[in-house]
Amino acid sequence: MPSFRILDREARRQFACGLALFNAGNFFKAHEALEDAWRESPRGTPLRRHLQGMVQVAVAFHHQSRENLAGARSVLDRAVRNLNGAEDSFPDLDLDRLRADLANWQRHLAGTPHKTKRPALPCIVRRDRARR
Repeated sequence: MPSFRILDREARRQFACGLALFNAGNFFKAHEALEDAWRESPRGTPLRRHLQGMVQVAVAFHHQSRENLAGARSVLDRAVRNLNGAEDSFPDLDLDRLRADLANWQRHLAGTPHKTKRPALPCIVRRDRARR
């Protein structure tokens, strides 16, 4: 299964930029950069679906930052589904940690988000840089 390394240099740069923007909390710009990488991915491949999941994660947190909690919940649920099996596409990322963080947000958004403590924002990190 092809990893994101099959993308051209510019698409890989956009992917890395998108992750950095996401981790800085700039979710709208992160979504745009990740979408640029997604556009360059081969159609009909798991990589394309996994990149779409990353775009959707950024979109979900943009919605959350704008208090569109129903939109955040809906897009986040699709993102989690699209990231199934993404270890092959993103072998260097700590997807276990990301999935755990996203699951916390799914529970939060499914409950009474205005009345419960908000989870920490997720970070998308490399396996070798993951904080434990």
